[in-house]
Amino acid sequence: MFVSISYFLTHLGLIFFMYPTDIIASTDEAYWIPITLGIIIHFIFLSIYMKGLSYFPRKNIIMIYLSHGKIIAWIFLLPVAIYLIMIIIITIRSYSEIITIVFLSNTPLWAIMFLLVLVATYLSSRGLDSILRSSLLLAILFLPLTLFVCFVSFQNVDWRYIFPLTTNDFRFITKPSYLMSYFSIGGVFLFIGFIQPLFTYKPKKILYTVLLLVPFWIISVYIPILTFGNSTVPHFYFPFVEAVDSIDINWLMFDRVTVFFLLSLITFIILFLSLILWMFMQIITTCIPKFRPNYLLILISFISFVCCLFIPDWKDVEDLFLINSPFRFFCLLIVPPSLLILGIRSKRKEKLENG
Repeated sequence: MFVSISYFLTHLGLIFFMYPTDIIASTDEAYWIPITLGIIIHFIFLSIYMKGLSYFPRKNIIMIYLSHGKIIAWIFLLPVAIYLIMIIIITIRSYSEIITIVFLSNTPLWAIMFLLVLVATYLSSRGLDSILRSSLLLAILFLPLTLFVCFVSFQNVDWRYIFPLTTNDFRFITKPSYLMSYFSIGGVFLFIGFIQPLFTYKPKKILYTVLLLVPFWIISVYIPILTFGNSTVPHFYFPFVEAVDSIDINWLMFDRVTVFFLLSLITFIILFLSLILWMFMQIITTCIPKFRPNYLLILISFISFVCCLFIPDWKDVEDLFLINSPFRFFCLLIVPPSLLILGIRSKRKEKLENG
């Protein structure tokens, strides 16, 4: 249950901010096509990933790769480690910028980044058990508000903007903005391979969780489109946030529901950050056991914070997203099949040995 909840919440934290911007920038019609393509790829490679892991029931992906030799481990774990540390830096910097833009414009950016790093580092230091169990508390506190905002966001929609529903232009596949949209598609699922043998999960429950996420991927893009129209919405940095900000609820005691919605999503992002930090720590401490985990965690967090200070503006954040794309697609498209191949080979070898 904790694994499924964490999977759901961390995806929600990623979906509503940059994903709509990237999808809308990649095409100007039939937005459901790039959305559906991403969801299908997510579903297929997640299934392959879990199938590969099922061949090694008491091992995480670090153990699996190391058991097949140091060369295999280096080939696969090094890109994963680079991806994770880049994601830590990008997430801290980008979401701090979002917080500044939306509701803390007078607060120094470094202070927001420091707070995100501090909370995520503390949660990560408590271990996987605390991270996953805290997801249940976050779901109870913040998920109802998130669902409520998604429901009332239909207030200002104009269904005529849904057309056209078809297109002959598939050039979006090669556009940088579409490639960056896979941050919310393939940015989370790797953690499932790190939690064994500490936690177990049922693959069917994870796949059901993906199905529950599908409406949110669609809503995050189509609510801004249906609210502002195709010609206006590309000019917004965060289209869904703008759509939520346009909601007018007379009976609600708060003037801006956006603030509470964003606070909810930021807590999910902190959960995501703590998971990524913990995963990166597992790779380093397993491959280089000389390091003391707590000191290493503080060092990684400090380096990440310093790196964030040297990223001057949003354009550089977008460039980092693009630079990170090869590593993201390596984790999404290469790691799952590699585990499946290693699993099949191990099964065959075991059968031959048993005779």
